[in-house]
Amino acid sequence: MDIPGLLPLMAAYWEFDSIPGFEAHRVAAQLERLFRNPNLGAGWVAIRDDTLVGYLLAVYVFSLEHMGLTAEIDEFFVSSAARGSGIGSGLLSAAEAEFESLGCTNVSLQLSRHNDAARRFYHRQGYAERAGYELLDRMLSGPR
Repeated sequence: MDIPGLLPLMAAYWEFDSIPGFEAHRVAAQLERLFRNPNLGAGWVAIRDDTLVGYLLAVYVFSLEHMGLTAEIDEFFVSSAARGSGIGSGLLSAAEAEFESLGCTNVSLQLSRHNDAARRFYHRQGYAERAGYELLDRMLSGPR
């Protein structure tokens, strides 16, 4: 995976989704960690005309509730110029095929409450809100 080539698109995603704290060197270190250990997760990229236009990063989690390995789509972004061209559907399809080949029993993702276009996209792909649940999280003091 071309980590230096991926970083500008990731920065664009973090800005688009108002995720604070993008620091290229820290993100690059975690990407290297992810790609060195395929048990942690995987990544897919889309290239059009020799330009990186989209990516999907997923992590794997073992879940008793879901009876096995699950996948969580951690980051998924297609540049605005490439949206609506099937690139996102292609990335998602490739990732889901890999999840199934690994025996994953579930795929989940987090979605900004204000990203209605992405919500419509995911609904068309068969994803739905999980009735009766909402995501809660707490940041821990991890690697800096």
